[in-house]
Amino acid sequence: MTTDELLARHRAVMPSWMPLYYAEPIEIVAGSGRRVTDAQGRSYLDFFGGVLTNMLGYDIAEVNEAVRRQLSTGVVHTSTLYLIRQQVELAEKIAALSGISDARVFFTNSGTEANEAALLVATNHRRSNQILAVRNSYHGRSYAAMGITGHRSWSASSLNPLQVSWLHSADRLRGLLSRLDPDEYVDAAVDDLREVLATQTSGDVACLIAEPIQGVGGFVAPPDGLFGAFKKVLDESGILLISDEVQTGWGRTGEHFWGYQAHGVTPDLLTFAKGIGNGFALAGVVGRAEVLNEVHAVSFSTFGGNPISTAAGNAVLDYLLEHDLQANAARVGAILLAGLRELADRHAIVGAVRGRGLMLGVEFVRPGTTEPDPAATARVFEECRRGGLLVGKGGLYGNVLRMGPPLTLTEEEAREALGILTEAVATAAA
Repeated sequence: MTTDELLARHRAVMPSWMPLYYAEPIEIVAGSGRRVTDAQGRSYLDFFGGVLTNMLGYDIAEVNEAVRRQLSTGVVHTSTLYLIRQQVELAEKIAALSGISDARVFFTNSGTEANEAALLVATNHRRSNQILAVRNSYHGRSYAAMGITGHRSWSASSLNPLQVSWLHSADRLRGLLSRLDPDEYVDAAVDDLREVLATQTSGDVACLIAEPIQGVGGFVAPPDGLFGAFKKVLDESGILLISDEVQTGWGRTGEHFWGYQAHGVTPDLLTFAKGIGNGFALAGVVGRAEVLNEVHAVSFSTFGGNPISTAAGNAVLDYLLEHDLQANAARVGAILLAGLRELADRHAIVGAVRGRGLMLGVEFVRPGTTEPDPAATARVFEECRRGGLLVGKGGLYGNVLRMGPPLTLTEEEAREALGILTEAVATAAA
C-alpha cells in the first residue's frame, strides 16, 4: 500500500479536525536514536520527538528490555484495583523528585487527563469552580482542559464547566506587557493578578494553572521569579498553584529538572506526561497529600499507570538520571540557541528566537514588523522536511517553529540540524 493510498484511507475514516503535517504527509515506519525513516525510505533527524514525547529517542535498549520483561509475565493489565509493583516504584521516584513535601502521585494516560485530575482535586479542596489561567496557554483537548486553554485555535467550544479569569501571557514580542524589562514585567503581572482577583472573582478561587514555558503557545516563557511572585499573592487567600510540566518536565529546559524551579517556588500540584513514557501512554499529577486526597468518591484510572507503561517509565527515568540528560540538554541546547540567534541576525523574517535547553522556538514575521507570517513559517517547515529535519509548529498565529528533540541529542546532530534549518530559512526568505 502506497502512502497516497494510506492517506486516502485516513481521510475516509478519521475526523476532518485531526491535522496531518506537511503538504505530502509522511508515514514513519522505523526509528533509531534521534532518526526516523518514512515509508519511502527517507531518513530524517527528528526534532519534534512525537511532540516532545520520545524523550530518549527511538529503539532504546533499556526501555525495550523493561517492557519485554513485563510482557514475559503475561500481565499487560490488571487495573489499579490490584497492587502494581512497577507503579509504586515509579510513584516513589517521582514523589522524591517532585520537590513537593508529603507528595502523592496519581497516574493517568495523558497530559490532558493529568490536568483534569489536578482541576478535580483543586476545585474539591477549595470548594470552588473558579480558576485562574493564562492567555496563550494550552492544557488539553477535553472539556474542562479546553476551558482553561487560552488559545483560540485549540478552543473548539465556548462552553465551559469552570469560571475562568485570564492573566496576561508573557509574549515579549507583541504582548501588552512586552515593552517592560523583566523586573517591571513581574511587578505589572502581579498588579494584574491582584486586579483580576478583585474584579473578576468572588475571592474563593480554586487555583492558578500555568505552564512555566507555554508549549503550543510557541515556547513563550515569563521572566524567572514570576510564579514565586504570584504564589505570594495566591497564598494570601489559600489559592493553589498548579504547574503544568507536561512539556517542561524531566530536565528538558537544561537549567532545572522542573520548569517551576526557575521561579523560586514549589507548586501545590504539578502535572507531567509526554517524555516519562518515551512513547508509552503515561502521565499523572503530583501533589501534597492533603490536596491530592480531596476526591470524596470512588475513583481510579483504568489504564493509568498500568504495568507496561510504568515498566517503561521506570526505565526511562533511570536512564535519564544515570546519563545526566538534563546536563546534555543544557550543553547541546546552548549550541542550538547560539546558532539560531546567528540565523536571526542574518534574516529579517526571524522575529524572535527563544527557549531553554532542548525546548526552542523560532518565530517568523514580515520583515521590519512584528506582524506574524504563518506563510513564511510554512515554507521553512516544508523546506526543513525536504532537507531531512522534522520540526513542529505552534504559536498563537501559527508562525513559530517548535523544536523539542530527544534529550540524548548529540552536538554533531545539533550542528547538522542547524545547517538544514539555515538553508531552509534562506530558501524561504529569498
